[in-house]
Amino acid sequence: MAGFVDIEDVELTYRGENGGVLALQGTSLSVGKGEFAAVVGPSGCGKSTLMKLVTGLVRPQRGRVAVEGAVVDGPLKIAGMAFQNPTLLPWRRTIDNVLLPMEIVEPHRGRFRAEHARYKTMAEELLATVGLGGFGDRYPWELSGGMQQRASLCRALIHQPALLMLDEPFAALDAFTREELWCVLRDLWEKHRFTVILVTHDLREAVFLADTIHVMSARPGRIVTTRRIDLARPRELSVCYEPAFVDIVHELRDQIATVRRQ
Repeated sequence: MAGFVDIEDVELTYRGENGGVLALQGTSLSVGKGEFAAVVGPSGCGKSTLMKLVTGLVRPQRGRVAVEGAVVDGPLKIAGMAFQNPTLLPWRRTIDNVLLPMEIVEPHRGRFRAEHARYKTMAEELLATVGLGGFGDRYPWELSGGMQQRASLCRALIHQPALLMLDEPFAALDAFTREELWCVLRDLWEKHRFTVILVTHDLREAVFLADTIHVMSARPGRIVTTRRIDLARPRELSVCYEPAFVDIVHELRDQIATVRRQ
């Protein structure tokens, strides 16, 4: 493999008082620089574990995980992350939540006080990009769920990461808000072309957003199919109703149903 993100023959067992759980075995995938990849599969197959491996939050017992050619041996500084729950700090205003990575991640941490005005302008511009212009002074509890998730995306992107890791970021939202945020993420990716790995149960979401979809087996998880999505970009929501799109969704659903029975 020679991708921007490479996972090679990884095995990972979670240890507990009642014995180990083999989460991943013989798992390999590669994601190119600037690619939008999605990972789908049955519940409990290890999708979120893959996220932890790539970001350095856990280490495999076997195999290799590398980003930009370097083995991941600790928390990855070039990654931004967003999850199903926005996890905004309730005592901080929205703009201060967005700026949080700049206070933590070097080299921004060392410059934060001196360049606070510039960083604040960056945060305000990013909030405006996702439709939150003028909401920077609001607290998270003053925002709707969709607005909080938009702010969470801004926080993940404020330090201009080369890699964006998304773990079911829109799952808790209603269908209309979810589709709105698909388009927000689509536009951000089209503009900046960072590398994305999206974990999702929503096959429509995966097909709409991704260049490539990796299908995982039931636990212990491994990649059983990689499907290239050749639908033209930029994609409008209307593509979701076209026969070619629907056929891909059904194909993926059939594959996941098959691996669940194995």
